[in-house]
Amino acid sequence: MSEKLQKVLARAGKGSRREMEAVISSGRVSVDGKMAYLGDRVEGTEQIRIDGHPVKIAAEDDQPCRVLVYNKPEGEMCTRKDPEGRPTVFDRLPPLEGSRWIAVGRLDINTSGMLLFTNDGELANRLMHPSHEVEREYAVRVFCTDTDIDEAMLQRLRRGVKLEDGMAKFNKITYRGGEGRNHWFHVVLTEGRNREVRRLWESQGVQVSRLIRVRYGDLAMERRLPLGGWIELGLKDVNYYRKLVQLPAETQSKVKVDEKKIDNTKSRKIRKNVKKHQQRQTQKQTQNQQQTRRKRR
Repeated sequence: MSEKLQKVLARAGKGSRREMEAVISSGRVSVDGKMAYLGDRVEGTEQIRIDGHPVKIAAEDDQPCRVLVYNKPEGEMCTRKDPEGRPTVFDRLPPLEGSRWIAVGRLDINTSGMLLFTNDGELANRLMHPSHEVEREYAVRVFCTDTDIDEAMLQRLRRGVKLEDGMAKFNKITYRGGEGRNHWFHVVLTEGRNREVRRLWESQGVQVSRLIRVRYGDLAMERRLPLGGWIELGLKDVNYYRKLVQLPAETQSKVKVDEKKIDNTKSRKIRKNVKKHQQRQTQKQTQNQQQTRRKRR
């Protein structure tokens, strides 16, 4: 049975389906030595290459679908490699054999919180696509006075505001308290446009001073997961996400069935690993600075 080429490449861990569509359109993919085109279908027995490099094609049931929850700190880039040498969200993730982690959407450099990763490009694509209306919830700290935000403003944000890339709105807005000029709200939306939460508030003249994603779908990030730490979801939660976007249930998992979520012991272990990574990053930065100084001499 044939499948769309971009779907096969996404399952092989080369990127999301949308990313693979762009790669194919740019002429970087060949099938049995001939340039591939968007819309091509493959059986899975062909020799597929990206930029001349062979792609190992994985059958749908060759490897289990895996999903990580990562607590992204501020200051990290949602890219595999940053030309300016800044830390990226991929730096701390566990290695994958014959595949790679795909980020489910992005968080900008000044946003922290829940970021999903999967080795299944089709799952990543569906979870990101607006047509599936998967809820994202954010904790937002805004800088304002009590009189800056009134019910009329909140109603405008719920009904919809015209931004430069179209209409946008919050499905829900809940006030969570605050004091002085710092006030917290929780907001929910079903799209993942660039800086959408910040731009919606800014359209009303309100400045966002902190932004944290706390939920994706119905699964909230565990409070005990430290910044810079990750945890792999068990079969039940993986299948929740798959069912949410009309994908068949997975039958295998790398996580033990009886494994607990994050208890105190596990939280301490994750914190220890985060600290080790930070120490390695500091050493690497110091070495790079020393090398730069030597070159200047």
